[in-house]
Amino acid sequence: MTEARLALGKKGETAAREYLERHGVRILVENFTCAAGEIDLIGQERDTLLFIEVKTRSSIAFGPPQLAVHYRKQKQIVRTAQWFLAERRIPELACRFDVLAVTFPKGEEVPRIDWLRDAFPVEGVRIW
Repeated sequence: MTEARLALGKKGETAAREYLERHGVRILVENFTCAAGEIDLIGQERDTLLFIEVKTRSSIAFGPPQLAVHYRKQKQIVRTAQWFLAERRIPELACRFDVLAVTFPKGEEVPRIDWLRDAFPVEGVRIW
């Protein structure tokens, strides 16, 4: 991955974190990594634990960012979330998988952010 793409991704994650905090989400962990994979942000909204994938693009020429969260990526996020829950021994909380699609259109200073709550259900992802 090029340095420019890494920088864009980091910029998108920062914008996503700030956006979520403005909307009442308490960010618990950034970039949780384990053997199963990585989750960009883990937060809490009232009594729900959020596992958040951030996808950032500089344009929508190849489609909106959320299309990159395909079935294989969903499986990896679910496995990583299970690892997190087992490792941290989190008390019983409802869990939700969200996607934040961040686009930085050329010439605009403020990114466009789409928050897809409950973007995919864990029940729909077979993890074997």
